Amino acid sequence: MATEIERKFLVRNDAWRNHADEGIFYRQGYLASAPGCSIRVRSGGGQGYLNLKSATLGVTRKEYEYEVPEQEANEMLDLFCEGPLIEKTRYNVEHAGHIWEVDVFAGDNDGLIVAEIELDDADEAFELPDWAGEEVSHDPRYYNVCLVTHPFKDW
Repeated sequence: MATEIERKFLVRNDAWRNHADEGIFYRQGYLASAPGCSIRVRSGGGQGYLNLKSATLGVTRKEYEYEVPEQEANEMLDLFCEGPLIEKTRYNVEHAGHIWEVDVFAGDNDGLIVAEIELDDADEAFELPDWAGEEVSHDPRYYNVCLVTHPFKDW
């Protein structure tokens, strides 16, 4: 079983942009969300993905991800996912030997910027960049599945 170990942080300022790649715009939605898991479809950068993730609070979750044709992912988003869809541009930023993913949200979540780091172990040491602020790994409001039903604009 695949395991994702991810920590999330709010972003304090734009200093991360000095080291970011060009970014990829993504649309994503949820085919199903239940107490035990979510099933997500994502489209962007010429690719599509189906993702199944356990719905546990914290930094460690079970996750499976499968590539699908982008056209099919877009059809699933348009036909099967309730709105609003998550719209975001994801930037990769290298810092101290790790790749950080900085998500700049648009649409109903405009104004929200979150940085994520994936780790090999829940206790793995990493250096926090000066642009990373409060950790929100344990706050479900920042999970994408929750941003669909409770978007940032309504907080």
